[in-house]
Amino acid sequence: MSLYEYTGLHHVAFATQDIEATVRFWRDLLGMRLVYAYGRPGYRQYFFEVSGDSRISFFEWPEVKKLPLRRHGDPVDGPFAFDHISVGVENDNRLWDMMGRLEGAEIPCSDLIDHGYFHSIYSYDPNGIPIEFTCNAPGLNVLDRPDLRDDQPEESILCRSEPVPGRWPKPDPIPEEERIMVSGEGSDHFQLIT
Repeated sequence: MSLYEYTGLHHVAFATQDIEATVRFWRDLLGMRLVYAYGRPGYRQYFFEVSGDSRISFFEWPEVKKLPLRRHGDPVDGPFAFDHISVGVENDNRLWDMMGRLEGAEIPCSDLIDHGYFHSIYSYDPNGIPIEFTCNAPGLNVLDRPDLRDDQPEESILCRSEPVPGRWPKPDPIPEEERIMVSGEGSDHFQLIT
């Protein structure tokens, strides 16, 4: 159980130079509904529904370049923050369906890989973003029973799966009179009804 009551990843945001190719891939090929789009030439942001309350988002920036293709999980040297995104599917049959969909669109796709507690296929979107599609192995879910193994564990990290209290100061409550919200991109699309 999380320390806070998270609802999931609301959205993960990426960048693209070609929002039309991105929409055709994520909406039309992968079947993710486009739920919100706003912007103007030179600055757009589009949101696709993954499931429940999870979305993937893309900024369209004219000067951004497509990522060079690299194998998922291979170590890199230098500044780096992102390896790949993994989208969950129900079962192996859905993985096989996704493989057929990708290969039918002439988009490279890996073999189906058995990672022990989950199975995966790997591919890329039109922006070079590495994508993994994953399902839990039948009868296995580490959320039900965490499995923490490492040949050289660092005791402070792998001693338990639950958050360790007391390692950070307690949060200071923000007083009501200091809770200020400012308008951001897209706020003019929706007006609060009171």
